[in-house]
Amino acid sequence: MAFIAMLIIACNNSSSSKKAFMFNEVPLDKNKLADQTAMSVDTARVSVDNLEEKITNAPSPTKTITDWDKKIIKTADIKLELKDYNNYNSNIHKSLRTFGAYIAKEEQSQYNDMLQNNVTIKVPVDKFDDLVNSFSGEGISVIEKKINTEDVTGELVDGKARMEAKKQVRLQYLSLLKQAKNMKDILEVQKEINDIQEEIESVNGRIDYLSHQAAYSTINLNYYQFLSGYNPLNDHPTFINKIADAFKNGFSIISNLSIFIISIWPIILLIIAVIIFYKRRRWQTKKTIQ
Repeated sequence: MAFIAMLIIACNNSSSSKKAFMFNEVPLDKNKLADQTAMSVDTARVSVDNLEEKITNAPSPTKTITDWDKKIIKTADIKLELKDYNNYNSNIHKSLRTFGAYIAKEEQSQYNDMLQNNVTIKVPVDKFDDLVNSFSGEGISVIEKKINTEDVTGELVDGKARMEAKKQVRLQYLSLLKQAKNMKDILEVQKEINDIQEEIESVNGRIDYLSHQAAYSTINLNYYQFLSGYNPLNDHPTFINKIADAFKNGFSIISNLSIFIISIWPIILLIIAVIIFYKRRRWQTKKTIQ
């Protein structure tokens, strides 16, 4: 009897535990989606906090511009005629190092009457005038020399102001991001922050470009040498030379015309034959009428 009583009590306890387990299982299934959503939002908030920390601690793009004095872009176009091309070409490449300059682009060419080289040089702005003045010398004729300047100080200052304004707007969106209560709001605010960040990077890139252009001036150097046998007077002939050239051109035209006529002799014979046939036909017609 005691054994039977203990068996009944054990069955009742097992049944109660099973019911309690089933009772606890039901509400878990009902709240599963809500728990997952809450977990996603929490994860997103952690990502937002990390994003804010990175943006706050990141170096400001404007820190790359520390000197807001006059920023002037200088450009020079120089054309030289040489007597010794090879010697000058070798010396110019060596001398650039002493000015802290470098060649950004170079195009060498050789024609029947000349050797020529087009070089684009980048030089620090404080060495610009010294390098430009070093190009002239013995055996060097300066054919053309142009220097242009462009003041970009205003554009740089404007770019800095725009970046500061964008940074303030970005901070406001970060504040809104903390107050977002669902994934939709978080994603929308993050999109706005990404767009603002792209604009900031674009303006910063423009500022970096202008700063580099102002720090390194540009010199477009063209130098050439006429080869032996070239006569510069041929570029500006005298009146007598023009008359002689006219006779030569006339003789050349006659010669070419004669060669052309000879080359089309079959067509000429055909035309003569047609003319003879037409005249005979016409003469026979008139004779028949009479």
